[in-house]
Amino acid sequence: MIRVGITGGIGSGKSTVCRLFGLLGVPVYDSDSRARALMNGDASLRRRIADLLGGEVYREEGLDRKRVAELVFADPDLLHSLNRIVHPAVGRDFLEWAGRYAGGRCGRVPPYVILESAILLESGFDRYVDRVVVVTAPEEVRVARTVARDGVSSDRVRARIAAQSGDDERLARADRVIRNDGRESLVAQVGLLHELWTKPNE
Repeated sequence: MIRVGITGGIGSGKSTVCRLFGLLGVPVYDSDSRARALMNGDASLRRRIADLLGGEVYREEGLDRKRVAELVFADPDLLHSLNRIVHPAVGRDFLEWAGRYAGGRCGRVPPYVILESAILLESGFDRYVDRVVVVTAPEEVRVARTVARDGVSSDRVRARIAAQSGDDERLARADRVIRNDGRESLVAQVGLLHELWTKPNE
């Protein structure tokens, strides 16, 4: 069973691509949602985060993500420390998840599974996958999509893009590229990769 990592910058359409794979019956691990679940539900992880950031970051309903953002984005060292706690936990969780599929505990063993992560390379999650797919789109398209989706200003989106790794860095480590520029069909590009990875020994 192949483990495929899919990544891309904000507004690139990475999540749309992963939904298309999901429609083909491919199991997709959403690292963002799993990280949130682990930070709320894993007792050991909660203790370590509370020790680092202070107990007030947890409320009755769970982690106060706004408060966490205020703390860590004002202090790069604190953000680094938080990532060193959370990223390995997510990595272990992904490997356990993928192992259940590889072992047939979720039914028939799929030819491949997907790890979706905006920070696949920055977090080191790429060490857990066999293939890296990068979803790209022109910056103007990414800005327009994110403004429409999140209701934020274009300047704020550009600042978020500037804070992420650039496409050049991602493409240098890509095994495959999906171009989400409106010129090539996303469905066709996903279909070609699906066909490739469902063939034996590919």
